[in-house]
Amino acid sequence: MNKNEKLRFGLWYDFRNPTQWQRPFTEIYAEVLEQITWAENNGFDDVWIQEHHFQDDGFCTSVMPITAAIAARTKKIRIGTGVMLMPFHNPIRVAEDGATVDIISEGRFQLGVGTGYVVEEFEKYGIPKKERGARADEALQIIRRLWEGEELTYKGKFYEVNGAKLAPGPFQNPRPPILVGGFSTAGVRRAAFYGDGFLGTGPLKELYEQYIQELKNAGKSTADPWVAGGYFWLIASDDPDKTWNEAAGHVLYQLNGYAKWFEKAGMPLLPYIRDTEHLRELGMFNVVDVDTCIKMIREYIEEVPLKCFYSFTVPPGLPAQWIQPHLELFADKVIPVFR
Repeated sequence: MNKNEKLRFGLWYDFRNPTQWQRPFTEIYAEVLEQITWAENNGFDDVWIQEHHFQDDGFCTSVMPITAAIAARTKKIRIGTGVMLMPFHNPIRVAEDGATVDIISEGRFQLGVGTGYVVEEFEKYGIPKKERGARADEALQIIRRLWEGEELTYKGKFYEVNGAKLAPGPFQNPRPPILVGGFSTAGVRRAAFYGDGFLGTGPLKELYEQYIQELKNAGKSTADPWVAGGYFWLIASDDPDKTWNEAAGHVLYQLNGYAKWFEKAGMPLLPYIRDTEHLRELGMFNVVDVDTCIKMIREYIEEVPLKCFYSFTVPPGLPAQWIQPHLELFADKVIPVFR
């Protein structure tokens, strides 16, 4: 990050509604959209929407309609997919939808993509998991070229385009940013060769160093790389123990869901967590006072010079109102330190 540049802060939502805490989806969507409109006027710069499919808890499946809804309700906050699972989407459709959201938002859209890893998603879409990287590479080339105004003819292994030209094209010139997320060297390489930046979460030092090397390999500048990331969870609280206990069961549900997906995909990135005490021992759910929160962010960005810092916003099954006082504390006491 450029020393004269302000660190951006983002919110990260998945709209989950676990069975044991189930509420009407209309309530969940409405309260999150309301929270985002509050956030843009209180120091938050970006909002990111996650995608997964066929989950009992209703994990967000349709990121583009949600980004359009955010665009129509807001004026300043940048709106990103974090991340869209590229193998499950037609790239022409993504280019058209992304251009539309960019117009509605007057140039605030940013496309974050990944290749996916959940075994059941590939099975149910009827797409071989081994094709995910190559599909994403082709799709990103198509989207970029269409967004840049080309009348495109393209024939790849998975996608074919015959003289297509977007109308209307995106608001941003030459196009919205394309950001690539991932947990592996392949994801970092894709970000360097086909994207404008890298999206990550959790410990990022090793992936960041790989990203810098891959930028060099691609013949791109490493002077001011675009990287976003943060702790899985970092919540500021005036009463950390109380806040931690209120949310621990919800975070346990979330992280063990990821651990199960990763294990089945052959990516043992997260451990199975036995109970809330084990969660506390692992230190993966950080609820801290303001001073500690500031210290942790400083330590993170000293290790990895981020453009944007984020962590998960609402634990699955808790209402958005639960996190609201903690977001207000973060906005009042933490964000100003980095401005």
